[in-house]
Amino acid sequence: MTGVWRWRRNSLCRATDRREAWVALAALLFMVLAAPSLGWACGARTDDSLQKSVRAQRAGCHATTAVVVRRSPRSPRFASGPETSPQHSRRALVVARWQAPDGTERQGTVTTGSRRTGPGARVEIWTDHAGRPVPRPMDEATAHAHAVLAGIGAALLAAGAAEGVRQLIVRRMKKARYHRIDQEWANTGPDWGRTGTGC
Repeated sequence: MTGVWRWRRNSLCRATDRREAWVALAALLFMVLAAPSLGWACGARTDDSLQKSVRAQRAGCHATTAVVVRRSPRSPRFASGPETSPQHSRRALVVARWQAPDGTERQGTVTTGSRRTGPGARVEIWTDHAGRPVPRPMDEATAHAHAVLAGIGAALLAAGAAEGVRQLIVRRMKKARYHRIDQEWANTGPDWGRTGTGC
């Protein structure tokens, strides 16, 4: 900003230099003011959407307590993914008994994040309304983390786009300036150094 103000009346500064400085200032203001605002708006909208998804997932299933019968030798059916938080990233596969919402006893192979998976241990599992085991739904902390990352990504993308547009405009300005110089030199060059040409 101070550079733009100083160059306003500098006799050595060309008009194109001033225009380039104004473009740089506009890009900087966009990166400092608009990009964070866009990032915040994107993060807020993403968080709202993910929180609705969390509520929808939790409405379709519920946590229940199961009693471990034995460890299962098979690999987990439900691999941990981005919808689970780090504390639930290690999952064990066990055969367990639990009670369905209608009161019937169920038994099957389920995944659990509990450290105690020996026979008789009580573990938390998630089931649907029919009592069938389902993957653990996304938790609120993970949804917030994804929203923050989306906001940061949007802000960085907006800042990068502003810098890209600035470079494109400055490149076009320089190209136009060099073109004008070439034209002026083409008009003046053939007479350079000749007597009486005024050069």
